[in-house]
Amino acid sequence: MTRGWQVVVRNGPRVTRHRAETLEGALDVIERAARELAAGPGRKAVELRSRSFPPEQQVAGRVELRGPGVHAGIDVRGDGAVEAWTGRIGRRVVAQERGESPYAALRRAVSGSRRAA
Repeated sequence: MTRGWQVVVRNGPRVTRHRAETLEGALDVIERAARELAAGPGRKAVELRSRSFPPEQQVAGRVELRGPGVHAGIDVRGDGAVEAWTGRIGRRVVAQERGESPYAALRRAVSGSRRAA
């Protein structure tokens, strides 16, 4: 019996959870959710007393994948840029190969970690 895969979508204060039976199904949910977040309205710069955070430095939304031996996801920046990451506490950005989308990079990274596990 498998526990399946959990996808957690964070969009500002809103959190939604999805379940998928397969890794491929979960990755499809992640891509759909991240594309929706990226298509949304951009963010403005946040001005603090001593520092400014432009939209590209803000994480506007996050889509996380949790499953057997895997913790990874997609961050959507305030300017709509998307990047894949892996890791639970120490997140590491997944480097995209030439011509690869962040979604394909995530699929590659997660599939590789599943083979190694």
